[in-house]
Amino acid sequence: MKHINRILMACLLLVSCPATTSSAIAAEKRLAYLVSDLRIPFWDIMKRGVAHRAAELGYKLDVYSAENEAKREIEFTAKAIKDKVDGIIVSPTNSSAAVTILKFAKSAGIPVVIADIGTDAGEYVSYIASDNFDGSYQLGKILATALKSRQWDKGGVGIISIPQTRANGKARTAGFMKALDEAGIKGGDLRQQVNFSYKETYDFARELIAANPKLRALWLQGSDRYQGALDAIADAGKKGEILLICFDAEPEFLDMIPKGILAGAGMQQPYLMGEEAVSAMNAHLMGKSVPQKNQLPVLPVSTENINKLMPVIRRNVLGIESK
Repeated sequence: MKHINRILMACLLLVSCPATTSSAIAAEKRLAYLVSDLRIPFWDIMKRGVAHRAAELGYKLDVYSAENEAKREIEFTAKAIKDKVDGIIVSPTNSSAAVTILKFAKSAGIPVVIADIGTDAGEYVSYIASDNFDGSYQLGKILATALKSRQWDKGGVGIISIPQTRANGKARTAGFMKALDEAGIKGGDLRQQVNFSYKETYDFARELIAANPKLRALWLQGSDRYQGALDAIADAGKKGEILLICFDAEPEFLDMIPKGILAGAGMQQPYLMGEEAVSAMNAHLMGKSVPQKNQLPVLPVSTENINKLMPVIRRNVLGIESK
């Protein structure tokens, strides 16, 4: 605790120091995007959406990736404030960390738009979010249908979740479990990701399979470590006996879902979310009224609808702009 307090004090001192900027930069519209970890494809796609809309609207953009470290996130917040940016867009490491960011920004008079994750408290211009509850609910219905079609609905479902300290993590679990409960399918155990590595995903999947002999499906509340879950299923001798369904999307999913390698995916639209975050900030800076919450739909994708949704998936989900 003393260590964190020292960090906070240092950041406050940094914020209080006058920034030295040239007249050219001072006159330029400038935004900062504070993102939890650009090594995760979802955040990189959102960053590209932020950058695309910022360029369209004539903003200079500074991007800071905390690489999932709260200390770096605080330091980057202080730097953005010292640089006197016009606005901050933040995808925080977790909902409690967002409170500190909002506190610093409010003290400096800098508006903030939150892009995903959410906050436990604090003041902000707008919260651009996915409808995690409904998206996960629809995903749970896809999985329930797939299990019942195989007469596997008496088996359990294991969950490898994102941190449940995040507002979006809680919503995903609640929506998914609602769908399973309605279908009369038993939810298995849950493991929360910490470092989001291949090994962590593989180990959690093996643990869930070993602890639940009747397990028939795994739900990965992310996407980029899907191979860890697939390898764990195969190494446990359960290939073809346990379904995998994911949240979010990777380019490979466009082939894997039609082939049945994945039962489906709940695809957020990070590129669109990034664009909407900048649009909300721009409207606020222009003195316009902005909705405090903008909830975008999560696309429940399965073999039945993937072809129809492909144009939306390519742009809004994967950030692939048509030429």
